[in-house]
Amino acid sequence: MNPAAKRRWPRSGLETTVMGFGAAPIGNIFRPISEEDSAGLIKAAWDAGVRYFDTAPMYGHGLSEARCGQGLRWYPRNEFVLSTKVGRLLRSRPRAEIDFTPWVDGLPFEMRFDYSYDGAMRSIEDSLQRMALEHIDIAFIHDIDNYTHGPQQPAMFEQAMTGAAKALLKLRDEGVVKAIGVGVNEWQVAQEALVRNDFDCVLLAGRYTLLEQDALESFLPLCVARNASVVLGGGYNSGILATGAVPGAKYNYAPAPEPVLERVRQIEHVCREFSVPLKAAALQFVLGHPAIPTNIPGARSVAQLDENIETFRTEIPSAFWAELKRRELIREDAPTP
Repeated sequence: MNPAAKRRWPRSGLETTVMGFGAAPIGNIFRPISEEDSAGLIKAAWDAGVRYFDTAPMYGHGLSEARCGQGLRWYPRNEFVLSTKVGRLLRSRPRAEIDFTPWVDGLPFEMRFDYSYDGAMRSIEDSLQRMALEHIDIAFIHDIDNYTHGPQQPAMFEQAMTGAAKALLKLRDEGVVKAIGVGVNEWQVAQEALVRNDFDCVLLAGRYTLLEQDALESFLPLCVARNASVVLGGGYNSGILATGAVPGAKYNYAPAPEPVLERVRQIEHVCREFSVPLKAAALQFVLGHPAIPTNIPGARSVAQLDENIETFRTEIPSAFWAELKRRELIREDAPTP
């Protein structure tokens, strides 16, 4: 699979490369990345043919957006697709008073949730200022799921559907952005958002992976019916599909339970039989679905980025996917590359 190959989004006409650049790591998540390394990552991605970049105000409290803008500023603007998000506004505050967790050495801005119409409009304007780029292609409403808000989720979701969504629909109609949608951790929330509003796309962090295919029940068929494109993040289920079933492996940001470890061991056994790296299977599997044009794995170094590129290029025989289905390790109705 060529990571630089492009796929067209049916509703918006945008074209994104099969491999995108997930810019959360250059927001200094968990540990810092230097300015030089951040710039090197973006240049290496560009040199490899990657032409889709995803960022957000949340990532490093604006740092990821600032670095994306700096790294992409002098490339032809019509040659790449850029997405960012609304739902959090940043306000200047002394660095010592800010809780950056899980970001390290972010920009000196405090974050607050705001899914209102005015908040979304302000967020897009602020993002354009931080990045100093001509326009944003895709705007997602960020984190309106239970994973983020818990008991407050219904109220936050409702505000987003009546406030931020109205703002993004207006911006799309005016040509300020080309595509709009939601960026969430739960497909059920994404499905409800698609039912409620005329969205073009969804950024789904995990929840459709080599380990999880419940989204095939209703969400992904709805995307196909609506011609809505799905950007897939979190394809390693936060770690275990990259590391394998090793001690301490993470599954959806927590230690993997034994049933998950055992399932991954069985998948790894099939991988060894066919000489297919587990990471390659994880990254390429999701791209078999017709609603998913791009996968955006993160990278903290040029070496990791190069590994992701080679992982996409790995040839995987159709017999490998057939064997996973035969052993009931992936769903029978799961489309495969």
